[in-house]
Amino acid sequence: MKKVALVFVLAVFVPSLVLAWLAVRSLRDQQFLLERQQSLLYQGVADALAGSVQDAISEHQRSFTLKVAALCGQSNLFERAAGFDQTLRNDWPLAQVGFVVTSAGDLTCPSPYSSPEAKAFCTDNSRFLANRESVEVYWNPKQTFNNSAPNMPAQSIAKDNNAEPNVAALNQAPGNQLLQPQSNYSQNPLPQEKFAQQPSLKNPASEWNYDNKTRSGGNRSQQQRNVVPQQGNSFPNKLSQQEDAQPQQYSKVAASEAEFRQLIGTDSDGSLARFVDNKLNVLFWCRAPCDPRLTFGAKIALPRLVESLRTLVEQVEPALRGEVCVALLDDTARPKALSHSNFHANWKRPFVATEIGEILPHWEVAVYLLDPAKLTQSAHTLKLTLGLLISLLVLAIGVGSWLIVTDLNRQLTLARQKTDFVSNVSHELKTPLTSIRMFSELLAEGRVPDAAKQRSYLGIITAETARLTRLINNVLDFARLERGEKKYNFQPCDLVAVVREPAETFRPHLEANGFRLECDLPEAPLMVNGDRDALAQVVVNLLSNAEKYSNSNKIIELRVGRQSSPLPYAEVKVLDRGLGVPEGCGEKIFEQFYRAHDSLSCGIQGSGLGLTLARQIARAHGGDVVYESRAGGGSCFALRLPLKPI
Repeated sequence: MKKVALVFVLAVFVPSLVLAWLAVRSLRDQQFLLERQQSLLYQGVADALAGSVQDAISEHQRSFTLKVAALCGQSNLFERAAGFDQTLRNDWPLAQVGFVVTSAGDLTCPSPYSSPEAKAFCTDNSRFLANRESVEVYWNPKQTFNNSAPNMPAQSIAKDNNAEPNVAALNQAPGNQLLQPQSNYSQNPLPQEKFAQQPSLKNPASEWNYDNKTRSGGNRSQQQRNVVPQQGNSFPNKLSQQEDAQPQQYSKVAASEAEFRQLIGTDSDGSLARFVDNKLNVLFWCRAPCDPRLTFGAKIALPRLVESLRTLVEQVEPALRGEVCVALLDDTARPKALSHSNFHANWKRPFVATEIGEILPHWEVAVYLLDPAKLTQSAHTLKLTLGLLISLLVLAIGVGSWLIVTDLNRQLTLARQKTDFVSNVSHELKTPLTSIRMFSELLAEGRVPDAAKQRSYLGIITAETARLTRLINNVLDFARLERGEKKYNFQPCDLVAVVREPAETFRPHLEANGFRLECDLPEAPLMVNGDRDALAQVVVNLLSNAEKYSNSNKIIELRVGRQSSPLPYAEVKVLDRGLGVPEGCGEKIFEQFYRAHDSLSCGIQGSGLGLTLARQIARAHGGDVVYESRAGGGSCFALRLPLKPI
């Protein structure tokens, strides 16, 4: 038993507890996992919207390029170029200022006296567009330098986080006419300008140096984001997420210092952004297809650009509209467009956010939870549900383990009882057989001439034979009951007559062994519906049991009566003044093979099946056999059967 229990604990119970412990530990991370799943979902929304914004701006840029191409189809290009500012603002609502610059660095349009916007534009950008000043700008390197001169070494124009394009190589590249001073134009000659020194790019890792018109800042590698998302989109574990939540969060968009000519290279069109007086300036530019010496450009009116992007922000998926608010934030983390117009929040602390890119540097698409507590409540609900499920499974494991151990213990006890049963039956068979053989041999050899002794020996042989018959009948009946093959012949019968017959038959055997059987049987019949032989066997088993456990007080009482509570029933009682049943064994004695007093150790005969068969037969008749202790010592076994309705 100990070995089996040890194997069960090591193989089933301990692993189950370990799994339960791991499951309980995992409950701590349920909120993080749920937040992570939500952040991935909403991060996808932010990324998709940021991509849509970039696509929309690219579409505006293509629209600008078409405007320039349409202008080139007209005559008097240079006259048209002089009035490009007014023409563009009239035809293209996004334009705040239109400008034209030659490859020599002359700003032919707009005139600083044409409008206040033009004057401010010339003041802020003329030196940069004339290639006389390096300023810090934002641009996409893939767009700027992917159309280099054919024979230019790749390493001279490569750009990464630590190096800038080799402008000297650009100027020396064969066929790169845009970086060479132009002598004249085919039609209206423009003034030439001799460059006093070769332009150069400053080290982007150095301190940012702006003039009084530009925004000052720190080292590019230390540029911080304007917002700090509550959920990071590139951190695989909880520790990284906590680090991501710290105020020190660097922007992926960084500026580099360059001149206009260096930025445009040999590209046909593009865009760039720069900050002037802490205000974002977005510039589109495009070379004239008919004369690449002219570069047309436009300063974008940001309010109109934002208005064109508003519909993109408002088009949130219906399934998510009730959960999140999407906002387009400018470089100061102020909302410019909202999917929910009345929503308010700490704009610098969105749930997730995505930077739009170099075209709108430090602008972000941010996602805010409409009900931040809902996510925590969902996490708590999920945690509670999983906790209850784990508890239920642990309880099931515990109950199942207890049932398995209980059944194992019962099976082991039953196996031990079966072993004892074999020993008891062997002893029960051997004892009467020995007596029968001994007395039958004496009689057969004529060694007992006394007639009285002969009758005594024959009586012993008869009693032992009856004893063997009862024992074998009990074993056979038990086997039939176990297999479900026991059949009963139910019919109305008088219980008093049924009890009287086996009592009178068993009386000589009891009196021969010194017992006194006292019968108290009523005169009136008690009608029951049952099998006479089976009920007689119950009476015999109860009398035999009283005989075996009567000890020295050899008085057995047999009583038959009628009881009326709670329902009318007939009762047969067999009482003795013997050893009685040990405390706590009142029900165990009815179990198969169980014996409160072992026959091999105390000399009491029996197989442990008599009471088991008596109860099974009684219950098959709708009644029962119960044990009751007697005052003054001894036992009382009662057979109770329902009376047959009259």
